[in-house]
Order: sequence, then structure tokens, then C-alpha cells
Amino acid sequence: MVDFQCKRRYNWEDFLEIMRLLRAPGGCPWDAEQTHASIRRNFLEETYEALDALDRDDPGAMCEELGDVLMQVAFHAQIEGERGRFTMEDVVDGVAQKLVYRHPHVFGNTQVENSAEVLVNWEALKRKEKSQATTADAIEAVPHTLPALWRAEKIGSKTAKAGFDWDSALSALGKLEEEVRELREALEAGEAEAPHGVREELGDLLFITAKVAQMSGVDPEDALHRACDKFDSRFRRVETLADKPLTAYTEGELVALWRAAKEQETS
Repeated sequence: MVDFQCKRRYNWEDFLEIMRLLRAPGGCPWDAEQTHASIRRNFLEETYEALDALDRDDPGAMCEELGDVLMQVAFHAQIEGERGRFTMEDVVDGVAQKLVYRHPHVFGNTQVENSAEVLVNWEALKRKEKSQATTADAIEAVPHTLPALWRAEKIGSKTAKAGFDWDSALSALGKLEEEVRELREALEAGEAEAPHGVREELGDLLFITAKVAQMSGVDPEDALHRACDKFDSRFRRVETLADKPLTAYTEGELVALWRAAKEQETS
């Protein structure tokens, strides 16, 4: 039993004390055993659950899921506090310092006309802060742990700001068509891992697809999620229309079923 007074409502200091006690002797054995690596996936899952609550505009779920994300932040900070490397107070101070530094139009004398200028200044200050001398440095700093389409979109955005870009999304579409041809050649050759094989050419195709999305002002992750939702809905219609197992249909018959399901969407 730890020395702690339960309350009807807890504050920030109480929250941090609870996290400390959970890891302390006499606390929770499971919490005490955890490391950055062991709870890494939990952080990701809680973040996605928070995003789901935001998408649903559910205030009760938002409050709960944002709390779960905050718990993950405090958990990692507590582990580091025990190691003597930094504390939650350092985390809070660091992000506050960053916000003040990157908003000179609010906390300083810099003048801006609109939000576009704010973003230009933010990017310049960020690169100076992180000692990114070149665009290549900025690209390398894009987290490799991001979903691949999202990482590709961010890389394309950074090179565009440096002037390395197509004139329009339609121009980039020509490159996409070229990558489709090269992927077809790789598939016909039947080589997956060889140089210019299926893996490499498929990656090139996905990368330029993300670039077309970025130039069109479309989030490629959102676009793919919407495509997944559409496929799910249409496939349900296919199964409803089928009068035998799908494995018993020929490819042509499956295409016909798909078209019939698609027609139902617009009827």
C-alpha cells in the first residue's frame, strides 16, 4: 500500500505523483517492469484511438483518449526521470521554449500578413533550431517511423519548397505513368528483389503517387483510407450479389460482379 490520498478530482501534480508511485517500490509490478521499447506500441495505439475520437467528434472519447496519450508521455518521462536524464518538467519547459521561439509574430516583433507567412517562418526557424543547413538535412530529419505514404508526402513537400518540383500535378502524373510501365516490366520479368525489380518499382510508384497527392493538396493517407472504406462497402455488395462461393467464379465473372456492385452505388 503506497502513501497516497484518493480524491474526487485530481490535478497535474497528482497525476505525476500517481505515475511515480506506479513505478516505485510497492507500486505496480507491471508498470515497474516496462521500458521505452516495451510500451512503444501502446503509445502508437493510444494515439490512433485519440485520432479516431477526434474524427468522430466525440467529446467524451476525446477527453479519455487524450488522457491516455498524456499518460504515455508521462510514462516515458518518468522512466527518464528515474535514469536522471530529464523529467516531465523538462519536457514541458522544452515545448514551451519551442512555442515561444517559433512564434516571434506573437512573442516578438516579427510582422506577418497571414498564416502562409507563419508557416514559412516556422519552417525557417525549425531548420535553424535543428542546424539543418540543406534541404537534404531536412529530408533526413523526417521521421522514418512515419507511415510510408505520409513520409513520402512530407519529403515531396520539403523538396518543393526548395524549388525541386514539377510544374503541376498533371506533369507529375506523367512520371507516375512511367513508373507503372516500369512496374509492369518488373512483374513480367518475375523478379521481386533484384535491382529494378518489383519491390523497387512498386516503391517508386507509391512514392510518385504520394507526390501527385501532395501537389494536388490531398493527404495520401486520408485518400487511401477513403479508398479502403469504399472497397469495404463495395465488396459487401459483391458478397450479397454472389450466388456461389467467390472462389468458384472466373476472373471475368468477378469483374462483372464488381461492376454490378458499383452500379448499385449510383442507382
